[in-house]
Amino acid sequence: MSLNGKYSLGIVITFVLLAFSIFYSIPLINLFFQSKSITSEIFFYNRLSLWLVLLLVLIYNFFIENRSFFIWEDRKYSAGFYLASVISLYLICVIGGAFLNAIIMLITHEKISDKLLQLNSVFKNNYFLIFFTCLTAGVIEELLMRAYIQPRIEKIYNSPALGIVVSSLLFGILHSSYGTLGQVVIPFFIGIVFSVFYKKYSNIKILIICHFMIDFISLMMMNMMDIKNLSLLNL
Repeated sequence: MSLNGKYSLGIVITFVLLAFSIFYSIPLINLFFQSKSITSEIFFYNRLSLWLVLLLVLIYNFFIENRSFFIWEDRKYSAGFYLASVISLYLICVIGGAFLNAIIMLITHEKISDKLLQLNSVFKNNYFLIFFTCLTAGVIEELLMRAYIQPRIEKIYNSPALGIVVSSLLFGILHSSYGTLGQVVIPFFIGIVFSVFYKKYSNIKILIICHFMIDFISLMMMNMMDIKNLSLLNL
């Protein structure tokens, strides 16, 4: 198999494993524990399954691709650049996401995700789960969607634009488990922002930090306030 063939297979395997973990791991965990609802313990195991996906992709990369996981070497920047980048990306994603969600709600009269409402009780005052969930999302999603999938798509098709758009589209699809249009469109928008940044600056650590911040601040706000007051964020 050619290197591009190995990359293509790796992309498919990565997306399928992520989709399985996100869409089907909770029903399987519920079946194992003979539970019918999402508890903090079950959601924790669900997050652990994403780390297993990363491990499997790393194994595939090491034994099958036999190349560096990072096609684009991480560039080093000053602390000031890190700070400015994280703040700028955060503001772009939050403000842009809120604007997009407001338009979607205005046009479709879409209500807040039922799954998000259910998770609100799971996260309530569970600060360890909030931290672990945000850390998992930041590390796993950025390493797999940006560092792994995006540059490989670009390499296969020799198209930076295709790498950005397809990886962002897959990122949005993976968030469709929340069951709302906003939870697909907004992650797609964030994916575009992050992918463009990664293509230009090739630093995954900044994206991990920013992704963590977006989720952590949103979940902390959700924990402290009535979730209905957070519908414009919908992140």
